[in-house]
Amino acid sequence: MDKRINAWYLHSEGVGGKNTDFMKKYLNASVNEVLDWAQKQNFSSFHQQQQIKKSEPNYTIDEILDLQNPNLKQYLQGRGLSPKVYDYIKEVRFTVGEKKLYAIGFENLSGGFEIRNSFYKGSLLKKDISILNLNSNLQDISNLQDKNIKGVAVFEGFMDALSFIEMQKSFAGDILVMNSIALINKSVECLKNYSDINIFLDNDNAGIKCKSQIIKYFPEAKDHCSIYSNHKDLNEFLIHRINNDVAINSDKHSEKFPEADKLEEIKQEPEIKNSNGFKMKR
Repeated sequence: MDKRINAWYLHSEGVGGKNTDFMKKYLNASVNEVLDWAQKQNFSSFHQQQQIKKSEPNYTIDEILDLQNPNLKQYLQGRGLSPKVYDYIKEVRFTVGEKKLYAIGFENLSGGFEIRNSFYKGSLLKKDISILNLNSNLQDISNLQDKNIKGVAVFEGFMDALSFIEMQKSFAGDILVMNSIALINKSVECLKNYSDINIFLDNDNAGIKCKSQIIKYFPEAKDHCSIYSNHKDLNEFLIHRINNDVAINSDKHSEKFPEADKLEEIKQEPEIKNSNGFKMKR
């Protein structure tokens, strides 16, 4: 909640508004009931306030490069990601105040970036969804109506999308990254262009709610979240697998990692022929 502008935003559900909207949700009451309640509490934040002008960003983007920084490469390695994913990200160098910073950048359709490093998670410029075409290894920002590809894998964040690229063996389709569950409506609109929808969202309340919304619009969508049901998301599952593989190898065990078979192949529905299939590497 930001008292300066009389506003709030709930990131887990992608909803927000003025303080009156918050109390409507919190009290499960009508506007009149909220205003009556607020008057009794003598809360000044519910009185009409002068609109505050939106502040300008406090950062500047200095350079956008192919990934070079060894610290960023080490960070990716810690997330279970190899040079296989480098083609899908950038190194973004930017300045906040007088500080020169750098981070991994994942571009969206509006030219903005989701950024990550060991200490920071955020975004630069405009927020939007991202779409990758794995056939071209380049981000596709063309009109989706002109696309011939009908298969798509859906992710909430780009680390999960990169984890999918890291593990998958072959997937002739697109990757859609929401970058925020607040962009569910735009994501659903884009998904109308695909006949084969594969869902890999987070296993938390927000991810489950978002998945339900997608399946509501697209009942034939395939939910693959059970593959990593014991983990928050696909990246956490990837790290778990890598750590367990290392432990097994160091102990010189010969048995198979029990969850490895789940990622060998995600089968298509029997009635769908010549659909976009994909396999996961061990």
